[in-house]
Amino acid sequence: MIAAQHVIERALACASVDDTIVIVTDSSDATLRWAGNSMTTNGIATSRRWEVVSIVRDSISARVGTVSSTSVDPDDIEAVVRASEAAARSAEPADDAMPLLPGESASDPQGWDRHAQHTSIDVFGSLATELNVGFDGSDALYGFAQHRVDNVWLGTSTGLRRTFTQPTGSVEINGKRSGASAWVGTGTTDFRDVSAEKMLDELSTRLGWAQNTVEMPAGRYETLLPPSAVADLMIYLMWTMEGRGAQEGRTALSGAGETRVGEKLTTLPLTLYSDPRAVGLEYTPFVVAGSSSDSVSVFDNGMGIERVDWVRDGSVSALAYPRAAARKYGAPVAVPGENLVMTGGTDASLDKMVADTERGLLLTTLWYIREVDPTSLLLTGLTRDGVYAIESGRITGAVNNFRFNESPLDLLRRVTEAGATEATLPREWKDWFTRTAMPPLRIPEFHMSSVSAAQ
Repeated sequence: MIAAQHVIERALACASVDDTIVIVTDSSDATLRWAGNSMTTNGIATSRRWEVVSIVRDSISARVGTVSSTSVDPDDIEAVVRASEAAARSAEPADDAMPLLPGESASDPQGWDRHAQHTSIDVFGSLATELNVGFDGSDALYGFAQHRVDNVWLGTSTGLRRTFTQPTGSVEINGKRSGASAWVGTGTTDFRDVSAEKMLDELSTRLGWAQNTVEMPAGRYETLLPPSAVADLMIYLMWTMEGRGAQEGRTALSGAGETRVGEKLTTLPLTLYSDPRAVGLEYTPFVVAGSSSDSVSVFDNGMGIERVDWVRDGSVSALAYPRAAARKYGAPVAVPGENLVMTGGTDASLDKMVADTERGLLLTTLWYIREVDPTSLLLTGLTRDGVYAIESGRITGAVNNFRFNESPLDLLRRVTEAGATEATLPREWKDWFTRTAMPPLRIPEFHMSSVSAAQ
């Protein structure tokens, strides 16, 4: 297998169309699984995926074709380039056409000629040791840990060269006791900041709460959302904050002939932002796109990504615009982030917020979230692995599961308290999105639309 940089240079050298972009990602994965208090599987895998994006231009338009491959045979490079060029020639004109970024715009602190970094099973050493102690307990433990290192190299026919290494990890544990179930999880980049002991303590506390059960009907309840559940809802909000869709009246961020940028959602000073340089939550600080969408464009490949405040001090502040859409609508360029942070709450912990609750619910995790109405961003989903009744400032037992119907925008309009921001792992979206930091939120009249039989 030749080096990723050599794949790019060979592909660019044999290209015959106006512009070419080549993206190579070398990945290394380590996984660890356990079930019924016993390790079951572990393993390491390495892979390569690379894409050739060909652009054919004429005086008024540009056509784009993309072909991807997992081949590691250098003899396949020219065939992939030719296939990409053929796809471009037969494509419809692209409505996001722009000049590619020039080579001189790329400063690369990591070094173009570097070697790929890899993970190993050793990354789980301390985690496995602490889990083995937990396996000696009476609770049945199930779970999964994953560590992935992605090394990306991007090169264009204009001379742009970018590279970045992004480690991503997560661990989640399910605990079961006497028919009750609870879940905890955390994101990480290297597992040195993961304490399985603390996670198991939290599981044990929740399973202890569930030894008493309380049946409650569907309805609207004052509800505390912990950081993980808040992350799942705010990620979906960020994913829908596309400028073009809002301008065309197709999303919940559309207004009367304009977008909702500037609209006040809450009097709380909440700010929701993405930042590739957020400490501990870093991600690739430039655009990597094999295809275009309403929020990203292949023509922007290699463009630097800056912090974007999606909500600032309680008001909608930005929508995602590639360069072409930004020029069309007179808006600032903004790129969707691979992390999401909410700040502006108090220093109150979730425990303190429980203690300050006269009557309500603590909803620990969400599951199977789906969109019902894009024009209001109404979502539906299920609660899972722990809904708890709060009475007079203390947890009194586990409640049956519910189906909920809520919009993240409406939640921000109704929120009455936000606590301390902390790093967290979203449960629903963890396979795609692990870098989040959120506060717990207090939501009056959270809509539990029906009782669910889900366990």
